[in-house]
Amino acid sequence: MKTATHALLFLLLVVAAAPDCLAGETIDEVSLETLPPSVVRTEPLCGDRTVDPSLSEISVTFSKDMKVTGHCWSWCSVQEGSFPQLAGDTEYLEDNRTCVLHVVLEPEKTYAIWINVDQFQSFQDPEGHPAVPYLLAFRTGPGG
Repeated sequence: MKTATHALLFLLLVVAAAPDCLAGETIDEVSLETLPPSVVRTEPLCGDRTVDPSLSEISVTFSKDMKVTGHCWSWCSVQEGSFPQLAGDTEYLEDNRTCVLHVVLEPEKTYAIWINVDQFQSFQDPEGHPAVPYLLAFRTGPGG
């Protein structure tokens, strides 16, 4: 009985501390303003296996406005050969939440792109909070 009580108390302490450990920083009050931006939509969709290889733009949309001046993005390769060929300047749309990467895709190829990862944390909100890392992976179809 005593061991079970100690185990229960330990478990409660771990559960109580988990939000602080997972967040990486202490937040006084949880709100949309204090939480880091997160990916809410991508084009193409993550996991899509039939992306048209003629698609010329990959986009990511965040949960809040982003810092849009200067080089404020971190599109990162997962490994050599998994990143698309670039075909123009990266840009933010007028909504300040959607960043567009202009690309040339190959048919029947798998692409894997990190949005913020490791030391590459340039996707940030205007207050400097880096976006939560996100892995965008998709495969192109045979093409026309």
